[in-house]
Amino acid sequence: MTVELAELITFKGFGKTFSTKAGDLRAATDINLTIGQGEFVTLVGPSGCGKSTLLNAAAGLFPPTDGQVLYRGKPVSGYNHSVGYMTQSDHLLPWRDVVGNIAVPLEIKGMGRREIADRVAELVTLVGLKGFEKSYPTQLSGGMRKRAALARLLAYDPDTLLMDEPFGALDAQLRLGLQIQLRRLCQRLNKTVLFVTHDLDEAIALADRAVVFTRRPGTVKRILTVDLPRDRNLMQLRHDRRYMELTAELWDLLAPSIAEIEALVEAA
Repeated sequence: MTVELAELITFKGFGKTFSTKAGDLRAATDINLTIGQGEFVTLVGPSGCGKSTLLNAAAGLFPPTDGQVLYRGKPVSGYNHSVGYMTQSDHLLPWRDVVGNIAVPLEIKGMGRREIADRVAELVTLVGLKGFEKSYPTQLSGGMRKRAALARLLAYDPDTLLMDEPFGALDAQLRLGLQIQLRRLCQRLNKTVLFVTHDLDEAIALADRAVVFTRRPGTVKRILTVDLPRDRNLMQLRHDRRYMELTAELWDLLAPSIAEIEALVEAA
């Protein structure tokens, strides 16, 4: 049975053009997409096709050139305080330990010391960093740094997590562990996620829907509904026939873009 989700983020005829020294650059065009409350949506496509542009617009970092970006039915105007943003770099402060890094957004909100301490302790446990509270970023593994960054992202309890290739630099085992943890946390906390990735296996493994973009100027080429159980076992997923079918379909959809890149490389 399909459950109707309340509309949270809506892109209506969204387009964005950037002014550069070389002239105007059209990054995205005519994007129509609605994200439901509690939905996990992955964005895939060729480099430079507007995936990150979509995240930045949802965060309110710039206005659209064309169309609208709506959050809970209202136009996004200025910074969107209902979202949290996580990029490929964890941006942890090197002079602060794990507790100090997670506390940053809570301090900005003006919460009291006791309240901050309680919230940080809860988050440390939630992301599996208990015992590393006093460790500094240079003393943490790549996976631990990502978990600390995720805890900081969750600290002020945003409705929506905007994630731009957050696990791209990690090895396969670390990535899988964080994927499992992320899906578990998002379902437990009812978070909505917009997740940019170039990893097509990751795009299917994590998503409720995978949005495929054309090359720049990017627009929506296809939306794949990932009809796998929401409580899917990511450790066993690679043996699931439906998962393999969806991943193969995603590869087929992106094959023309890959062929274009190959032709450009051969011509250079």
